[in-house]
Amino acid sequence: MNEPSWRPDTLAVRGGVERSQFDETAEAIYATSGFVYSSAAEAEAAFSGDIDRFVYGRYGNPTVAMFEERLRLIEGAEACLATASGMAAVWAALACQLSAGDRVVASRALFGSCTVVINEILPRFGIETEVVDGTSLDEWRNALARGANAVFLETPSNPGLEIIDIGAVCELAHEAGATVVVDNIFASPVLQSPLAMGADVIVYSATKHIDGQGRTLGGAILGTREFIEDKVMPFTRHTGPSLSPFNAWVFVKGLETMRLRVEHSATSALKVAEALEGHERLVSVCFPGLPSHPQHGLAMRQMSAGGTVLTLTVEGGKDDAFRMLDSLELVDISNNLGDSKSLITHPATTTHRRVKPEMRAQLGITDGMARLSIGLEDPADIIEDLEQALRG
Repeated sequence: MNEPSWRPDTLAVRGGVERSQFDETAEAIYATSGFVYSSAAEAEAAFSGDIDRFVYGRYGNPTVAMFEERLRLIEGAEACLATASGMAAVWAALACQLSAGDRVVASRALFGSCTVVINEILPRFGIETEVVDGTSLDEWRNALARGANAVFLETPSNPGLEIIDIGAVCELAHEAGATVVVDNIFASPVLQSPLAMGADVIVYSATKHIDGQGRTLGGAILGTREFIEDKVMPFTRHTGPSLSPFNAWVFVKGLETMRLRVEHSATSALKVAEALEGHERLVSVCFPGLPSHPQHGLAMRQMSAGGTVLTLTVEGGKDDAFRMLDSLELVDISNNLGDSKSLITHPATTTHRRVKPEMRAQLGITDGMARLSIGLEDPADIIEDLEQALRG
């Protein structure tokens, strides 16, 4: 049997393995910054591209290559390039294809740092950006009527869990001549496949579900071979957001259990959302897997489950939200997500602190909102902890 015939769970364990002469069982960590050549002529051939081999850690590494290949196979992409963080992946995926005078259309509901990239950093380089309500196809249609070079969106969004119709937006974007970049962090490769719905590029923070245990930073960009080799690689080789071999090894091992962890957390997240919906101390519980979610039907068509993250809006605003967070005994206060431990944060004062108050209001990020990432604990214990914290 060869890799293309293997199913996803097998690829997650076996995909991309390159054993050394020692025939090790676990994948090896090649902790090296450089490589040696048998002759000066071999070095010349390597740098000219006449032979295919590793030349420098910033360009590539055997352990990093194993991670890239394994994720590529799981995702069903032509190519993958790993980066030092999820934001490095977002920045490289956009910057590698844009020049002064180009135009980007993005969904309004984005992670805080992504909002800064779209609204503050890209315009400094002479790139026009426009943000739209990602849930409105009319707004996408109107914005793309002027043409665009790139479209950027995340679905489900962070932290409001808005769902965007990936297929419909891709169709509009391609008619406008744009490359579609989808941040698939919240859904992970387990729950959603944007490439199958027409997206051109996927970006990940491997720090989240791929590692899933709060250990390392990293990111990944997936797309066509042409996009990765002709656009992303030249950009990253010269700007340097390379992934360390150790972190790549952690991600290789994380991919082996990713489906088990994500599916468990998604099942628990639905139980937690159902248990808390209608709680007297909560204004709302937002979770794509709940029928009450405004895009529940779309979410269930695009995703195999509702995800691992939900938001709780506490009555009384910031003070009561802080009181609830501080009363938790099991769930940790942390701005990370996709972890084996359940984590909660207050977006208005952490991940989206730099977003202007009027924009936060548009996105529904109120002072009472808390973002809850469900881990691997027994869901009954998570529910009990949240209920006692709400009473407090």
